[in-house]
Amino acid sequence: MKTLLIFVLLSLPFFSYSQTKPYLTIADADRITAAAEAKAKAEGWNVVIAILDDGGNLVSLRRMDGVQVGSVDVAQAKAKTAVYFKRPSKVFEDGMKAEGGARIATLPNATAIEGGLPIFKDGIIVGSIGVSGVTSAQDGIIADAGVKAY
Repeated sequence: MKTLLIFVLLSLPFFSYSQTKPYLTIADADRITAAAEAKAKAEGWNVVIAILDDGGNLVSLRRMDGVQVGSVDVAQAKAKTAVYFKRPSKVFEDGMKAEGGARIATLPNATAIEGGLPIFKDGIIVGSIGVSGVTSAQDGIIADAGVKAY
């Protein structure tokens, strides 16, 4: 009995400090993708929409009809940039334009094209969205519509 009591008392800190980290569910990814796709359709744009988790792993990928195959990789690269650096990929695009790009071009996993946005919950990054298929500004508009649905 005494051993059990000691074990319970020593275990309490582990239970009291355990917190559930927010994460992106498949339902969340579906909702974000649906909102982004709805915006793209409303504008008459066909795109690829990639949703990644907080580790940069693919959760969802949607390729609308007629989109070039290359946009599959570009959408994922934009999303990876957003999740790895916790900021929109547009930040890197703007930096390339302002600074000539030499410094930014050497960053691993930094795709300097608008269309990638991080997704936060309670101030913690849970994933990202990347969109490719139209102009980078249009990709950014679609990505923003997706994030707003979260």
